[in-house]
Amino acid sequence: MEQKPSPSPARYDLPTIVFHWSCAAIIVLQFATANIWGLFRNPLHHQLVVTHLTLGIILSMLMPARLLWRMSRGRHIRAADRWLDAVLARSVEYGLYGLVLLEIILGYLWRWGNGQPMSFLAIQIPPPFGRFSASTVDLLHWLHQWNGWLIIILATGHGLAACFHYFILRDDVFQRMLVKGTVSDEYGK
Repeated sequence: MEQKPSPSPARYDLPTIVFHWSCAAIIVLQFATANIWGLFRNPLHHQLVVTHLTLGIILSMLMPARLLWRMSRGRHIRAADRWLDAVLARSVEYGLYGLVLLEIILGYLWRWGNGQPMSFLAIQIPPPFGRFSASTVDLLHWLHQWNGWLIIILATGHGLAACFHYFILRDDVFQRMLVKGTVSDEYGK
């Protein structure tokens, strides 16, 4: 009797799902706080900055943990049946990983290079190195801002692709990243 190849799992594992949605929520909050704090005066302005920095520190711990989980024990699901779809899906996934890691590094360098501490709630984390030149600080700020926009644009495309799968193609791709939901059969399509 011919043995069938083992099917791909229908859903990602719980840690992968929690990492995904936690990072997504933090990234959206990071983008929102950075783009609205200029509209307010202290003390709300200060609170939004501290919130942004605190979430940045949390994200800087979550992302390496997420990548380690993904590379070691996380469940791997085939990106797509068609070659081009699989390449696009993996390119966006790995692109987002890289851009988020870059954003974290740029955030630390910009803040510390400007001689300012990072804030985790009320805890101040002083710069481990001296101030950078004003032009370097300006460049880091510019890169941090534009990289943030690039992350949001790519993440929005990622979300729209998930909606396309759910509403147009009516397949189970979106449900793979949900803890509960409808999956057509035990192993997906």
